[in-house]
Amino acid sequence: MTIRTKRRAGLAVAAGVGALALALTGCTAGGDDDGVVTLTLLADNSESTMLPVQAVVDAFMADNPDIKIEVESRPQGAEGDNVVKTRLSTGEMNDIFQYNSGSLFQALNPDKTTLNLADEDFIDNLSDTFIQAVSTDNGVYGVPLGTAMGGAVLYNVGIYEELGLEIPTTWDEFISNSEKIKAAGYDAVIQTYADSWTSQLFVLGDFYNVLSADPDWATEYTAGNRLYVDEPALAGFEHTQEVHDKGLTNKDYASATYDDGLRMVATGEGAQYPILTFAIPPMVQNYPEAAEGVGLFALPGEGPENGLTAWTSSGLYGSANTDHPEEVKRFFAFMATTAACDAQTDAIGAAGPYFVNGCTIPDDVPRAVADMLPYFETPGKALPALEFLSPIKGPALEQILVAVGSGINTAKEGAELYDQDVVKQALNLGLDWDR
Repeated sequence: MTIRTKRRAGLAVAAGVGALALALTGCTAGGDDDGVVTLTLLADNSESTMLPVQAVVDAFMADNPDIKIEVESRPQGAEGDNVVKTRLSTGEMNDIFQYNSGSLFQALNPDKTTLNLADEDFIDNLSDTFIQAVSTDNGVYGVPLGTAMGGAVLYNVGIYEELGLEIPTTWDEFISNSEKIKAAGYDAVIQTYADSWTSQLFVLGDFYNVLSADPDWATEYTAGNRLYVDEPALAGFEHTQEVHDKGLTNKDYASATYDDGLRMVATGEGAQYPILTFAIPPMVQNYPEAAEGVGLFALPGEGPENGLTAWTSSGLYGSANTDHPEEVKRFFAFMATTAACDAQTDAIGAAGPYFVNGCTIPDDVPRAVADMLPYFETPGKALPALEFLSPIKGPALEQILVAVGSGINTAKEGAELYDQDVVKQALNLGLDWDR
């Protein structure tokens, strides 16, 4: 599918959008005998992260022979999250590390653990949307890696055409389509709980619908006045339970991996995969037929109008304990250029707009990317995920939703558990919650 013009990276998320074989060494590296400074960079081992990371590192080193950057991988999900937090707390973090932006980043205590970039000229070349997602009242700490993302449903175009299905805009329509898909012998809703982070999409990706129903929800949630056990936020938990109870998921949902999910939707083993859109480039790279054979629609909600819940890209951050802050900043200055965007696009393709001014994406993009871009370009059709409006995100959500999606807990039980899970974080943030 062809997009009529190249698009600038500065497209902002309306209303204001990731973790691998673990090496035993950490923290900062030193200078070699030949005067070359060696930095280490820690990133999650997903293909959608490692390919662009290595691409920008190679491009930077080609023009900066006095700096060598060694890339180390870490696991995804909760295991990788623990690696990051442990290294930061012990002062053994790599010179540079890749991590989420938004509320999860805020939980790292960035004012004490990461390198402040607020006074660097290259920050002016980043979009305000991204800057807000990597800032505190005291500084700016990250540069973007990757593109804007959405919490959406990837669908197999061939199955939809075979069954004469229309793109759903409501949850009832989504369930109706899914029941027809199941009756035709396909896995209707792909779930991949072996990678437990993928269990969260029906809840986190539903936030556009929550915010549409209650525009003050994020503010009131941060104040302790909204709960997931109540509507409209309960709906995401209910949807997770419903697709399981109606037998709409793949039978191997408990053991299937994220990579299995991409294969299934690309090859037509399954019809619909709720996932973040950073999955598009690696899916197309591994299954070229997905370039035109997989489309995308925003996660439907209860109402007649739906839109996209949007995420900023992950960030690259410098350790506050690095022995080479100026070299780290030189690399970050490169990350804020169109050359870095182009290196990422060449490595893995573009899954959405970049957050660096002047960056573009190709005229020809996969169908799923083309389906996503209008949400960003139409006012009010993309709203930020909760983690960019509130600092509160509990650590146990993915495990809770695996239990709900496996029939172990009901939606209400899961929501109640999550409402309890976030209290500790709120108290750690100094919020006055009386629960």
